[in-house]
Amino acid sequence: MSIMTVMEENKELTNLNRIKVALAEKNKSGKWLAEQLGKTDNTVSRWVQNKTQPSLEQLYDIARTLDVDVKDLLNSTKKH
Repeated sequence: MSIMTVMEENKELTNLNRIKVALAEKNKSGKWLAEQLGKTDNTVSRWVQNKTQPSLEQLYDIARTLDVDVKDLLNSTKKH
């Protein structure tokens, strides 16, 4: 496996969710989402920056709160 392949795979693993995009599309802030979910601003900020990932249950709560399909919060694993 080449170093470029490893780097590309690592990039994909660090960019798993699209919460930042969904918030922008809904014109909502991370602070607003944190308040709605009863989470700290810090927790939501780490999700938005893809530093950590929400659990599946939390992902569904985020989707419900933003009124989006949970699939819209994930980056595809398929290559185009």
